[in-house]
Amino acid sequence: MTQTVLLNDGNTIPAIGFGVFQIPADGSTYTAVKEALEVGYRHIDTAQAYFNEAEVGQAIKDSGIPREEIFVTSKLWIQDFAYETAKATIDTTLEKMGLDYLDLYLLHQPYGRVEEAWKALEEAQAEGKIKSIGVSNFTPKYWNQFVPHFATVPAVNQVEFNPYFQQKELRALLAKDQVVIEAWAPLGQGNQSLFEEPVIATLAQKYGKDLGQIILRFENQEGIVALPKSTKKARMASNKDIFDFELTAEEMAEIRALDKGKGSHDPDAPGIGDYLLSAYDIHAND
Repeated sequence: MTQTVLLNDGNTIPAIGFGVFQIPADGSTYTAVKEALEVGYRHIDTAQAYFNEAEVGQAIKDSGIPREEIFVTSKLWIQDFAYETAKATIDTTLEKMGLDYLDLYLLHQPYGRVEEAWKALEEAQAEGKIKSIGVSNFTPKYWNQFVPHFATVPAVNQVEFNPYFQQKELRALLAKDQVVIEAWAPLGQGNQSLFEEPVIATLAQKYGKDLGQIILRFENQEGIVALPKSTKKARMASNKDIFDFELTAEEMAEIRALDKGKGSHDPDAPGIGDYLLSAYDIHAND
């Protein structure tokens, strides 16, 4: 049984998911998702700008697992934030993935016509095309800029999160509305120094777990939904196997002390929105 977290809209989300960022759409995504489902994941996270939604949908279909048992997330790219475009994109995504609905759909970035895009998400939710709606990469600055104008409070904010970047200011802000944080880069995107931290090594030895499992368990106990990514089946399985032990309050405090207060990506940096628009042209092959 997968552990779940309650969202502020009454829906639940599996506490750990499988992310497919940077897995190519050359059959690799299909294989990875099929294997992730085989080892027990029931939460798959993709995005329009990952270019692999179709393979995710196909793997879900071919898995033989009932649709309602799999929690599926995708994200709308900035290029399609204009209201009419956003509405059309939601339909295209469902068609591309072969799904009747998405469990969660996020605004991928906090730039451009954010309020128009959010309105399209709210309407799609009312129509039953999306169960829960949320945002991604919203810092406190962007949260305060946009969310007060939304009719609906996002259920989720997916941001960079790991022991080196614990998003303290953002978490305090989101707690007021019971907004769940999802972690991308929950293992620090392979940051070697994180895996060399003595406190994590000591705990891994104590609990007979690997370093990644200690990090993911810490995040889980902090109430964060983690989205680890791996294309290795054994690693997929171990990343999920974190619910048979519990870190003590003292151990949690030791890992909290690793926080450096900043991550590898700063959405507030000048020009990021323009850079991302030029770096990811989702309609290049249309």
